[in-house]
Order: sequence, then C-alpha cells, then structure tokens
Amino acid sequence: MAVDLHTHSIESDGTDAPAEIVAAAARAGLSAVALTDHDTLSGIPAARAAAAGAGLELVSGAELSVDWDGGTMHMLCYFLDPERPGPLQERLAEVRDARAGRNRGIVARLRELGMEVTWDEVAAEAHSGVVGRPHIAAVLVAKGHAESIPDAFERWLAAGRPAYVDRYRLGWQEAAELARAEGAVPVVAHPHTLGVNAGEYGRAFAALSAGGVRGIEAWYGEYAPPVREHLAAIAAELGMVATGGSDYHGRYKPHLAIGTGRGDLSVPDAALDGLRAARAPA
Repeated sequence: MAVDLHTHSIESDGTDAPAEIVAAAARAGLSAVALTDHDTLSGIPAARAAAAGAGLELVSGAELSVDWDGGTMHMLCYFLDPERPGPLQERLAEVRDARAGRNRGIVARLRELGMEVTWDEVAAEAHSGVVGRPHIAAVLVAKGHAESIPDAFERWLAAGRPAYVDRYRLGWQEAAELARAEGAVPVVAHPHTLGVNAGEYGRAFAALSAGGVRGIEAWYGEYAPPVREHLAAIAAELGMVATGGSDYHGRYKPHLAIGTGRGDLSVPDAALDGLRAARAPA
C-alpha cells in the first residue's frame, strides 16, 4: 500500500475539511495520510476521528516556513500532537500572529495599488482557518484582478512582487531543535524551495542533517520521477528518511490528487516506517 504525508485542509490554505482529506485518502486506498496544515494543528482532532472510523492511520503534523541561508525553506514536522503541546507548538502561536499581520499588510498594499480587496473577504475565503496568500489570491481572481491563483502570485503576491510583505519566521535550526524536543521529526519539504540547484543539494542536505533535520521530501507530487529518485538517493546516502506526499490543497491546486499527485505518485509505506524510526523520544 501507499501513504500521503503532505496534505492541507481548510484549517490553513486548502479547501477541503479535515474529514474530507481522510475520506479521499481512504478512497485512494492509502494506509496512512498526514495532515500538515501551515503553522496549525487545529484540524488534527477532526481528522483523527475520521481516520479511526475509516480504518487508516492519521499522521499529525504541520508545515512551517523557516529562515534558511539568507532565504526561506519549508519544513514538515511530523508527530506533533495537539493533546501534548510542547516547545514548538508554543512558538507556533507567535508565528501565526506574525502571519496574520503580514497578510493584513498585503491586503493594505493591494488597496494602495487600487484593488478593492478587503480583509473580511479574505477571512471569509479562509473559512476561519489560518489565512494564507492563496486565500488572498482566490479573492483577487474572484474580483477580476488575476486570471488564476498562480497568476495572482506572479503578478502581485510572490516575493519581489508589488504586494509582497515579508514576515517573521523561526530559524531552520531552531525549528528543528524545537520539533525534536517534543518528539517530532523535521523534514525538508519540496526541496526546490531551498533555492539551490541539483548539484548543490548534497551540500545543503548535509548541512541540514547536521542541524537536526531528519528527512527529505523526495517523493513529491509535482516532481518528475527522475527528480524523486535523485532526491531519494541523496537521502539514503546521508542516512536521512526519504518521505513524500501530494501537497494536496483542493481547488487551490486542482492538478494534484491525494495519494497520486499528478497521477504518477506512489509514496511507499517505508517512508512512514522511516519517520517512526527517526522519531526522538519526547
């Protein structure tokens, strides 16, 4: 059987409820699915209850944007438990506050640029979940200021674009240490966001491994099979876990499906076995 260790629900920047994520994973024949919303574990209780009813394993986690080598990277932290809050979860409240302030700043900048976008519209798009730039992008599309969510990022919201506003992030090593201190396993998400080329991956991953990061998301939904194999080989060479997932976001990324990504993804059960083995005692 297969697993999907990277999905997002309506609690952050996805469009499906946590229970719907689990139901889709069950329909796809998966043995386990991870809910990894941005900076929050608020969807875990509902997903856990749905998984118990569906007979598959729910892996609790969160995705963080952290500072890395003058830029940013995304880090998936697995086995965080909202019923057992630890040092990383305590810091996530601070991160969420910073995210909210940044997003309000983006809306203000869009209005300065002449677009009639309000915070209430963005909050409504987020359905009370953690607001992210995809929600702002969806409002821009609905109001005719962009043709699609990727177009909204390209025109207005991506780094260096007119409405981009930076925000506070944890440093990558601090985040990894905090995750491991509460029994979680930190993993590099979609490694292209490291901003290094394929020839530099080995150096970058070696540095991350030395700093406490335990895995690499090799089997990623949007990567071609040769890229997945290359990343998995580097993980094996460094003694890191090769993990993977679809990065499902519902209608915000309609080309990606739970379990299969673009249609050619299959993340082996061994990826979850490796994460369990890498787990440090809380």
